[in-house]
Amino acid sequence: MSEHRSTARHRRSRKLLTVGLPVALATAGLLVHGSGLLPQQEASAAAAAAPAWATATADGFASVDALGQDGTYGGRDGRTVTVRTQADLEKYATAAEPYVIVVAGTITMNPVGKEIKVASDKTIVGSGTSGHIVGGGFLLGRGVHNVIIRNLTIRDAYQGVWNDKEHDFDAIQMDGAHHVWIDHNDLRNMADGLIDVRKDSTYVTVSWNRLSRNNKTFGIGWTENVTTDITIHHNWFRETEQRNPSTDNAAHAHLYNNFLEDVANTGITSSYGNYSRGGTRMVLENSYFQGMRNPVVKDATATVVQRGNVFSGTSGRNESGGTAFDPKTYYAYTLDEAADVPSLLTSGTGPRTAIGTTAAEVSTRAAKAAAATTLTVAKDGTGQYRTVQAAVNAVPANNASRVVISIKPGTYRETVKVPSNKPHVTFQGTGGSRKDTVIVYNNAAGTRKPDGSGTYGTSGSATVAVEADDFQARNLTVSNDFDEGANQSLSGHQAVALRTAADKVFLDGVIVEGDQDTLLLDTAAKDKPGRVYVTNSYVVGNVDFIFGRATAVIDRSVITLKKRWDGSSAGYVTAPSTAANRKGILIANSTVGGGVSDRTFHLGRPWHAGGDASLDPQTTVRNTSLSAAIRTTPWTDMSGFSWRDDRFAEYRNTGAGSGSASSDRPHLTDAQAADQEVADWLAGWTPSAS
Repeated sequence: MSEHRSTARHRRSRKLLTVGLPVALATAGLLVHGSGLLPQQEASAAAAAAPAWATATADGFASVDALGQDGTYGGRDGRTVTVRTQADLEKYATAAEPYVIVVAGTITMNPVGKEIKVASDKTIVGSGTSGHIVGGGFLLGRGVHNVIIRNLTIRDAYQGVWNDKEHDFDAIQMDGAHHVWIDHNDLRNMADGLIDVRKDSTYVTVSWNRLSRNNKTFGIGWTENVTTDITIHHNWFRETEQRNPSTDNAAHAHLYNNFLEDVANTGITSSYGNYSRGGTRMVLENSYFQGMRNPVVKDATATVVQRGNVFSGTSGRNESGGTAFDPKTYYAYTLDEAADVPSLLTSGTGPRTAIGTTAAEVSTRAAKAAAATTLTVAKDGTGQYRTVQAAVNAVPANNASRVVISIKPGTYRETVKVPSNKPHVTFQGTGGSRKDTVIVYNNAAGTRKPDGSGTYGTSGSATVAVEADDFQARNLTVSNDFDEGANQSLSGHQAVALRTAADKVFLDGVIVEGDQDTLLLDTAAKDKPGRVYVTNSYVVGNVDFIFGRATAVIDRSVITLKKRWDGSSAGYVTAPSTAANRKGILIANSTVGGGVSDRTFHLGRPWHAGGDASLDPQTTVRNTSLSAAIRTTPWTDMSGFSWRDDRFAEYRNTGAGSGSASSDRPHLTDAQAADQEVADWLAGWTPSAS
């Protein structure tokens, strides 16, 4: 089919387009993992009225009426079934009838690399964040249509060869399919593509996905026909080398509000970002490129129209040219500001505990955002305040709505405290990098207070102390630069950068750096909850540098191991002091490494604060890359308390520092791991940027 087709086949969809995300799975009250509403032994015994999220329809090109298909709505007209085994998943995915298939738990493909051949009229959706497909994926063959794949984690078919020419193990592959919606998935570490849209597949929308740790990430086209129509919006590409995506002979490729991030100091380096090849006509709008090499590449025969994109720390080719098309000819859409894309996507992509938001909820959030008070801080006097603490002091006591403290680039040498009667505060760095805005001080536990009333102690040494619920911070650095070497005579070298003693603390895109006791994640009291979610961030230190009694998640982040003041390598990543019957520290989907000697760091040790034997410290490290710095026996005792009496475990870690299960290195079983997901730690709280 020629490039200059009539647009007659693109009748604009008559349906009401969803705004962002559809209605929440959890609020639907059906088929949530662990609900017991359907017996595990029988995946399809009862037909259920389809919950609201199952009736959601796609936006973008997948919403267009064409080829005899009225948009993309998946299996909404069929029964809803829950599956927990490969056999059941395959049974319903390949059936001729429409189905909404809820994946509740981890399904490991046998054989490795198996791609289930999905038939038309299917919705395959993960239950909360528990739906994992490991070691395989899905294939949508020629003529397959009206398929939705949402809220799943599809991962780990990688066979150890980076540029793998032998294994075609994709997460989602389309060969001649049409009307497909791929939404809110976490796709990573496959042997070939995360998404391959091949052989004239068309009317495809790919939205709100997290794509990471892969080489050949997202390929489109690969035929001489200029056929494919595809919308790619609000996706986070992180640590992906090539095909981000590579778009070959796409008639209409609309890419907007995507975040492409090449993370510094990792083993994966981008070779290029968005690539328009062959006869492709591409419209690229309001996306954010961070550190990417060759962020936008165009063949001589292809076109790229760029509008409103942000390029930070990029290098190499950044090309545009030619004329493309107006996406609004085919469907309605709304752009987010490019500057907001990193924070929006790092918190909003991938599987959700509750996988949707109604249009009314979107409007409510927008109204709240519009109503939020913003206070500006600038060292040079161009803001309302010159110090961060002055802005915090200006927040009304017991404020009922969000106050954003917008901090301009600069180094703010001060201590900051957000007291418990000032909730709903956000610290927002406004620089192009989280390194541009730095809050730093150098108190240590043994530092004497200026008034002569004693020393600060560990918790009092914090550069930033947060005691108020619903606190958020993003795009900045919090540091404690206490110099141990210069203060050897001082008793008490613990030096906290950030202390939290509150519930619903959300740290997104920050750096927290120090040496000993860098990040103290605490609660207001032993019997008080304290949930903390850290994502897309860096935590730097050497001794017990992630510690405390909070229920804390370090997700999709980099934990950097640092040498001691004297140049030696020795340390402990975590020191949980978890109360019994609570969850402690979870490190998930992250990287642990640094410029230290091999086999010198423990993953953790139990901190029974004050000798409290009633505590039950917990650290779980899962789906994380561990460098050779980690000891082969990664857990150790502390102050007379044995780690074996508490809760320390790993699950499916990789890298030179990982190791097989043993009595010295406990691993979770698959069943245990299913109850130790991020959502289990957050217990009904879904962090979102505000």
